[in-house]
Amino acid sequence: MTDQLREIGGRLSALRDIEEMSKEKFADLCGVSVELLDEYERGERDFSFSFLYNAARVLGVDVVDLMSGDSPKLSACCLTRAGEGYAIDRRATYSYRHLAFTFKKKLAEPFMVTVEPRAGALPGNVGNATSDDDDNYKPELHAHEGQEFNLLVSGRMRLFIENLVYDLNEGDSVYFDASRPHAMRALDSRPARFLAMVMTR
Repeated sequence: MTDQLREIGGRLSALRDIEEMSKEKFADLCGVSVELLDEYERGERDFSFSFLYNAARVLGVDVVDLMSGDSPKLSACCLTRAGEGYAIDRRATYSYRHLAFTFKKKLAEPFMVTVEPRAGALPGNVGNATSDDDDNYKPELHAHEGQEFNLLVSGRMRLFIENLVYDLNEGDSVYFDASRPHAMRALDSRPARFLAMVMTR
């Protein structure tokens, strides 16, 4: 358990209380069990981005409110320098940089996401099936409201959307219905980096 997880869990619980929403109702609206919500609120379990996004929507706040506790303040422009952005490094495999964290009333949530290769993967040749391209391996899938656009900036990545599987190379992009369960994983034993834009109506 990290300090960031505990802080996010505390904000989640406090905002739910402010909305006078029971754990049962909130868990149902977010698509998780009450037991899992309890673990999230105590900071004992890592959050998926899908859950944070759904929770922010249900609570009527910006996802940055949950992640940082600091509401966005700018409405004209948000400049984010290369390699910067609000860091969300909650999980060993994924790290996120929110690229518009100070902009309020966003129509989209832009992230630079790095997916690390899974442990035990072996190097392989780009474009060929390798030991870390095991077709039997499928990561845990998550869903959230809206649509999502991903542009692969570096590395290679496998994208899972329900029963569909796509391998993306640098420069490839994909636009999909984010309410369909999905996940990404890096290929070739090296990190994959992509720009993710999450949009809701």
